[in-house]
Order: sequence, then structure tokens, then C-alpha cells
Amino acid sequence: MKKKANEKTREISRRDFIKTSATAAISLAAVGVGTNRIYAAGSGKIRIALIGCGGRGNGALGNCMEAGKHIGREMEVVATADWFKEKAERTGKRYDVPKERCFDGADAYKKLLETNVDVVLIATSPNFRPVHFEAAIKAGKNVFMEKPVAVDPPGGRRIIEAGELAKRKGLAVVAGTQRRHDSRWRKNQYAVEHGAIGKIRGGCVWWCGGRLWYKEEGNTDTDADYLVRNWVSFTEMSGDHIVEQHVHNLDVANWFIGHPPVRALGFGGRARRKTGNQFDFFSVELDYSDDCQIHSMCRQVSGCYNRQTEYFIGTEGTTWGSGGMKSSKNIDIPDFPQHGGSQVQEHVDLLNSILEGKPLNEARNVAEATLTAIMGRISTYTGQIVRWSDMMEKKDSPWYNLTLKPTAEDFEKGPVTAPPDDVVAIPGKA
Repeated sequence: MKKKANEKTREISRRDFIKTSATAAISLAAVGVGTNRIYAAGSGKIRIALIGCGGRGNGALGNCMEAGKHIGREMEVVATADWFKEKAERTGKRYDVPKERCFDGADAYKKLLETNVDVVLIATSPNFRPVHFEAAIKAGKNVFMEKPVAVDPPGGRRIIEAGELAKRKGLAVVAGTQRRHDSRWRKNQYAVEHGAIGKIRGGCVWWCGGRLWYKEEGNTDTDADYLVRNWVSFTEMSGDHIVEQHVHNLDVANWFIGHPPVRALGFGGRARRKTGNQFDFFSVELDYSDDCQIHSMCRQVSGCYNRQTEYFIGTEGTTWGSGGMKSSKNIDIPDFPQHGGSQVQEHVDLLNSILEGKPLNEARNVAEATLTAIMGRISTYTGQIVRWSDMMEKKDSPWYNLTLKPTAEDFEKGPVTAPPDDVVAIPGKA
């Protein structure tokens, strides 16, 4: 396949930048939308804050700071927030954040959003993300949020609604589905979109790997502390691993095909886990309509064969998600730039979109990928066919208002009760 010439990095002089910013400010004001401070500030510092100071949160913050170097802008971490005080202060200390701006507790995100910050990174456990994202957008902040973005249908719809508000406010939203920012996947998706393998009729998506870490319940833990520490073990906190991990591959399927599936039918089970209430494996058939069926498979069991990728069969060829396309067509593919890996590139794309006055908004994409995974989980837990309309349209469906508890709001109201360990969904009858 041919490639076009490399895209050159756009350089804007300060005079042109100020002129463009002024024009944008006038047009935004005309429709009642506030200007984005980073866009209007020219060459000033970009102020970053982090909600959720665990491993992925610190990783995302490091990725964002590196992205600043690639775009030639000075970055400053101005606030941190976490359920646990020691985590918020540990991250803050690494970036010279004063202790008075290292917030802890259930309402830490609210205090952080009151600070003078331009871009908020959200890396709390998935059950908190709809509330934290909505609050950040209402506070007028640009957002990077990790995937997945919800654990139940109401949470997914809430993300979509907040994403629409972000559009009206001119705010940027980028999600941690980094394959959409990886040059390998982007080239293949471009080729598929332009007919390289014809119409996709089937395929498989996999996230089969070993078990993640888990925490035993401590004598000093409250139920809330235990859930927050052990969030990857409880469906109420993570959505189960079909949602928390496999969302990457499901997002690629939605992206390459062009829309989410219309129904799901799955099965799965639990055999190895030590704590929590999640399954060890899922197998889900996803119907994308128009004679397109995708098999979704994910597993978290150590000592087994691992695979995390995607494969699609079209009417005129085949392709893996990140390469290995077989096609007789000659498609001109742009050269998609990438800096420091896809997890850095997603922050480069976020920041550049703000600076160019063309804010990216990935809220719907990541919400639909999350809801695809939730649909598969509900089907697996219940043994029933679950339709997209059950989660998005049919208010009389038993799954439309299915809300996992304790909710994010419950954590703010007071003590919560953790679901019992080792009590899991069992579909059907003996």
C-alpha cells in the first residue's frame, strides 16, 4: 500500500496565534460558549491535575507531562486527588504540589476542580468516572479519562450526555482507548474505512491474559477502603474484566465496523479468583447486524495461553487490528504521526486539539465501547440475549436502569457495605 508524504507539524507564530485566538473567541462568544483557556493563553503553562493517584493515574500523568515536551509547551501539575491521603500526597510530592492542594476522601475531586487547572486527568476506578467526568465538564475543564468509563447502563448514558455538554462548551475529551491513537491501528482502520477488505462480515476480538493483583480484606479497612483498594475484583467497582480490560478490543471492533452491536449473547464463569465477585472468563457473540458477527473472548487466568488483539474478515480481504492486512486493493494511507508510544500520543492529540481550537471529543466512542462490554456482561450473568436498545432506548427494559451499588454517590453520603466475596451470578437453572 502506498503512503502519502509525512504530515508536517504545524507551527504558528505568536502573532498568527493571537489573531486566530481572537477570531475563535469572537465566534465562540457568538454562540454562547466560553473560550478554552489553553487556546486563548498563547504560550503560557498548561496546568494539569490528577484525580486517582494509583498506578494508571501516575502513568497517565507521566504520559501527559511527556506529551508537553513533544508539543513544546511547559506543563505544571497543580493538584492531586485520591481516596487515600498518602497516595495524593505521594504523587503531589513527585511534582512539587503543595500539600494543601493534595486532596483526599470521597469529595476530593470537588476540591480539585475548584483549583485553577486546565486539563484534568481522571483515573479513579470506573464506577466513579461518570460522576467525576460530569463534574469536570460542568467546571469547564478539558479532560483525559481512563477506560472504561462506567460499570452500568445509566453510567454509560451519563458519559454521553456530559460529552455533549463538553461539545457545547468547546472542551476537549480524550479517553484511554489508546489504540485509536496508535499509528498501526490508525493505518489499518483508515484502509478498512476506504474499502481495503470490503464489508466486514465477521471476526474475533481477544483479551486473554493472567489474573491481576488482588487485596485481601484488612482488619483496619472499612468496607469503602476495601472496595477502593480491591477495585479490580468487584463488578460494582470495575464492571468486571470484560469491561475493564476487554473494552480495548471491543472499541476496535466498533471503530472498524463503524457502530456498536445491536445484541449480545454470552456465557462465562468463575473458577480461580480469590476475592470479589467477578468471572474468570467470558465468551460473547456480538451481532453487528447486516450479516456481521464478532466473537468476543476474554479471560483472566494465569498459566494459560495469552492473546490480546483483533481479527476481521471482510468480503474482499482480512486484517488483524494492528497489521497483517491481506487485500488486493491499493489504498493510499496517510502517515499518522506518533510520539513516545500510543499512551503519550493520546495526550499529544488532546493538547494539540485544544491549541488548534479543534477540541477532540471521544466521550461517545469510549462510552459506546464501555456499553458494548456491559451488554456482554449482562448477557453472560443472566444467560439472556441483551439488546443495545435495552440499554439506550427501552426504558421498560429490566436493564435500562440497572444500577450497580454502592454507587459513586453512595461513597460520598457515608459508610457503604461491600458485596460479599465469592458470591457470583449464576444464570439459568440446575
